[in-house]
Amino acid sequence: MSEDILINFTPQETRVAVMAQGVVQELHIERTAGRGYVGNVYLGRICRILPGMQSAFVDIGLDRTAFLHIADVRQARDAGGDKPIEKVLTEGQSIIVQVIKDPIGSKGARLSTQVSIAGRMLVYLPQEKHIGISQRIGDEVDREALRIRLESLIPADESGGYIVRTIAEQACDTEFAADIAYLRKIWRDILAKAQTSAPPTWIYRELMLAERVLRDFVHPETTRIVVDSRETLQKLQTFASEYTPAVAGLIEHYDGERPLFDLHGVEDEIEKALSRRVDLKSGGYLIFDQTEAMATIDVNTGGFVGVRNFDETVFKTNLEAAQTIARQLRLRNLGGIIIVDFIDMENAEHRQAVLEELQKALERDHTRLTVNGFTALGLVEMTRKRTRESLAHVLCEPCPTCTGRGEVKTPRTIAYDIFRELMREARQFNAREYRVLACPAVIDLLLDEESQGLAMLSGFIEKPVSLQAEPSYAPEQYDIVLL
Repeated sequence: MSEDILINFTPQETRVAVMAQGVVQELHIERTAGRGYVGNVYLGRICRILPGMQSAFVDIGLDRTAFLHIADVRQARDAGGDKPIEKVLTEGQSIIVQVIKDPIGSKGARLSTQVSIAGRMLVYLPQEKHIGISQRIGDEVDREALRIRLESLIPADESGGYIVRTIAEQACDTEFAADIAYLRKIWRDILAKAQTSAPPTWIYRELMLAERVLRDFVHPETTRIVVDSRETLQKLQTFASEYTPAVAGLIEHYDGERPLFDLHGVEDEIEKALSRRVDLKSGGYLIFDQTEAMATIDVNTGGFVGVRNFDETVFKTNLEAAQTIARQLRLRNLGGIIIVDFIDMENAEHRQAVLEELQKALERDHTRLTVNGFTALGLVEMTRKRTRESLAHVLCEPCPTCTGRGEVKTPRTIAYDIFRELMREARQFNAREYRVLACPAVIDLLLDEESQGLAMLSGFIEKPVSLQAEPSYAPEQYDIVLL
């Protein structure tokens, strides 16, 4: 299935949508003011060791200390795995660690001392010695052939290990060699910085989202990468020519009048992904509820009455729901424990067919999943690895009116919505001035932290933009008046 990748860039945030057959399959958002930490490598200092939990708290320079469990301590594993953490680490010790899970809710980042550095074709494991091959690559013969090819390209003085990524199935020796050289250089730079720095400090920062698109998202079925920012286009072309030359020809610039995400219906999909209810084409619907520990999905027939009998109606609704659930998990980036309450089915063949449809739809997900099948209560239990905040937690915050029972967009999100709306208005109407009316929190943000972005936008549209706080406005409410 061919895919297009759309990249919407502003100085405040980068948004990426993966499209297949005109439908949004994945959403990724990274904000300049709040980039994630997963993949970053730090020189940290151990603050406290908890023998009872076999874990340690590590200061890596973030607001909250990060969490390191004995299972993620390479030194403990190398010692046979039976040494307690207090025998392996000491308080005040400097240690090289990598973030494997972003701070989520009230929890700090989770760390590992087992560093891995991702390239285009390979993942480098500088502290390992083995070569692993993605299970999605062909059969055992193909994987063994890849292993032999890679071993012949690894320098004699190499002490690290590698994992061959799925995209490397058709890679040539030149691409492998370039990836090896690139990854080894990064590791040498990490070690050099660790020797000359004092903890806590970062010593390697993961690529920005737009660059990760070229490294991680592109595969043989990707037909084009569309960017709506000329500056970002040039950066990606430079990055691609150096690290991913095979991808450079896919990058193109969009300079149309209509916003890129509006043109492809991505804005509407973002709004739907923030809603509890998702309607199915048949007339049924899904209800999503997310808590810190788990997410639940309820399937309902809604207005779908079918044409034959009740069992057939339920079966068709559940089949459609299985496909939609898999896509919504990617769009919403839901993780942890997930419980799906399909409509009850008496027929065992129907239950198996729905489960197989769900597993098939989940195959395109890059995140690790496990599906445990139907329980005695008729629920499907599954888990999805959680490394970053969900879409709702990135774009929304707990509503102060309902004390956390619902969610509203953050003032920053509304501010960026206003920026986009101003661009739309400026393209349609030749007003003398634009006046923004919004709640005080949004206006304060536009006057303070986002003042530079507002000034840049005003200069771009060549019209003044004035602000007016309206205390009676709801958090998400705003108006733009043409003067």
